[in-house]
Amino acid sequence: MATVKLILRTHQADKTGAAPLYIRVIKDRKTKFISTGYKFLPAQWNPIDQVVRKSFKGSARMNALLAQKVADASGEVADLERNSKTVSARRLKEAINGKRSLNFFDFADARLEKMKNSVSIQTHKAYKSQLKKFEEYNGSRDMNFDDMTVTMLRDYMNYCSTKLGNTNTTVRYSLLILSIFFKEAIREDLVYSHLYPFDKIKIKKDPGKRMFLSKTQLQNFTELKANPDGKAQVIKDMFLFSVYAGGLRLSDVIEITWEHIDLQNHRISKKIRKTGRVHSFKFGQSALEILNKYKPAEVNPSDFVFPMLDNDSPYHTNELYAYEELKRCSSLCGFHLRAIGKQMKLPFSLSFHLARHTFATNALNNGMRIEHVSKLLDHTNIGTTQIYAKIISQELDDAVDKYIY
Repeated sequence: MATVKLILRTHQADKTGAAPLYIRVIKDRKTKFISTGYKFLPAQWNPIDQVVRKSFKGSARMNALLAQKVADASGEVADLERNSKTVSARRLKEAINGKRSLNFFDFADARLEKMKNSVSIQTHKAYKSQLKKFEEYNGSRDMNFDDMTVTMLRDYMNYCSTKLGNTNTTVRYSLLILSIFFKEAIREDLVYSHLYPFDKIKIKKDPGKRMFLSKTQLQNFTELKANPDGKAQVIKDMFLFSVYAGGLRLSDVIEITWEHIDLQNHRISKKIRKTGRVHSFKFGQSALEILNKYKPAEVNPSDFVFPMLDNDSPYHTNELYAYEELKRCSSLCGFHLRAIGKQMKLPFSLSFHLARHTFATNALNNGMRIEHVSKLLDHTNIGTTQIYAKIISQELDDAVDKYIY
């Protein structure tokens, strides 16, 4: 036998202290909550008599409305139990709502399929991975939109941080992906907007930290003898090329071809993979020397500069192939750079992205204006570049503390 009762969920109170009132249905020790659409201050609600206190303006009318909601809910429960020998708490909730509650995973999977041609393969896989992670936490695909309450999401956050060891940044990203599908369902008028729980959750950001090679470390890196076997030397040259060519990201260095390079004027013009914008800038002598090292006697404009990809492969015509090749090259670069970092006894793990950080910090240290550094990094917001300026300021402060008494 199911029980129906009004519950003021004070733990979901908003900034004014008002808490949402729900109809609670319990069946076979399983609990479901149905929103009434109303909020009250705890002092305005009488939980014993299940009524709004007289201190609430219009209490008599409100109590009549609530009594009717409870009566309708109880009637639906009674009818369903009378007509069915086995009925779950979820089915009772659906009957009270007057419609079948929308399954989150079914909706998200359908939207993900539609997004396939409008987002990158990497983004599509990331979304899919986050949905799988959420499903594994839930233990099944039995998850409707109205089950995704603030309390439930906080439990998921705790699972991500304690069980999976995720950082705050990763937890924020996990919730962001879920919220994208929730908002899409609201936009399509399939889910009530008042059910959206994500705006009530705040996650503290992890302090951002940019690691980079100092001038001494960069010099040591340059002079270090790479393993002659495999791609270690090529990867080392690619890292240095990024340092001296505007901090290009790994994907852009890997896929750069000779048609992107104007050797006579020392310029690179290339569509950046991450932003989709054409980025054109001048590079210096150090970058030119690396390019000349890989320049063949006869240049084919469509050939890759660095021998990481096969020139005759379907890289430019098959997006899935390109994704898998970039993934392979990224893994190989990570392997060799970590080994080099250990050989140099660096106090941090060496990755290719540190070339970008190294370019920015060294450029600022050498007196380049922050606006110019921002332009070379192809940042849309100079605020992103200012992170590197803060690093320089911190280094200066540390130097004063160390050498000036």
